[in-house]
Amino acid sequence: MRVAVMADTHDNIPLIKKAVKKINKLNVGLTVHCGDFSAPFAVDPYEALKTSMVSVYGNNDAEKELIRVRLNGMGKEVKGRFALLSVEGVKVAVTHGDEAALLTMLEDSGVKLILHGHTHQFEVKHGEDKVVLNPGEVCGYLTGKPTLALVKLPAIEVKMIKL
Repeated sequence: MRVAVMADTHDNIPLIKKAVKKINKLNVGLTVHCGDFSAPFAVDPYEALKTSMVSVYGNNDAEKELIRVRLNGMGKEVKGRFALLSVEGVKVAVTHGDEAALLTMLEDSGVKLILHGHTHQFEVKHGEDKVVLNPGEVCGYLTGKPTLALVKLPAIEVKMIKL
């Protein structure tokens, strides 16, 4: 299965729409959002997303309950600040921040893929038995390079997608 991973969309509606269009063309089975939608109005473009979506909140998400209600109304899911998923038999942890404590806690849990945002930097770290992925920022506010990631599971093959 191909999984789209995005984070730090903030409120950049034109780039969120561009990301949704791109994901819809990539034959993706699931989209994961690693947080920082920013505001409830910034989730409206996900109505056009053709895949299922699981997300977590980020540190800049205001009015979390309204974000949840709006996404749920579209059939999209918000798990809170942390999510643990099983996709194609691969245990996947999703959070917004890249806290060292979280990575330590997950070290022996059977998690094979850790997805996070927060730094706005695209990064893939291959550990002994895990892959840690930050898909970068969709918003382009800090780096000027809007990206998301495409992950093929169960092999955990990662590709950067530039917007």
